[in-house]
Amino acid sequence: MKSKKVKKNKFFEDLKEGLEEILDYQKGKIKLSSEFIEIPEPPAKYKAKDIKSLREHKNYSQSIFAKILNVSPKTVQSWESGARKPSQAALRLIEIIDKGIYDPQIYKRK
Repeated sequence: MKSKKVKKNKFFEDLKEGLEEILDYQKGKIKLSSEFIEIPEPPAKYKAKDIKSLREHKNYSQSIFAKILNVSPKTVQSWESGARKPSQAALRLIEIIDKGIYDPQIYKRK
């Protein structure tokens, strides 16, 4: 019960601080600044054949591609078969690999 009270007190204090800043701004005591952040377009939509084609073009096995993307080999298999679609985060990683921004090289030990 105590943690809820602490959260409520923190919320109240943050709200109070924000309202005080509004009043200070209106009185000319402080100036506000803003920051612009460029938000990228959503990732490209990769179809099952596109994912398989990219993986094969990079000479990755399904298990290696899965390790690069931090997913299971079964997940890659399901994407390539069309049974499942990649999440937005996975699509972004696939796009980064496709564009060559991240190009992991696989080496075999001798």
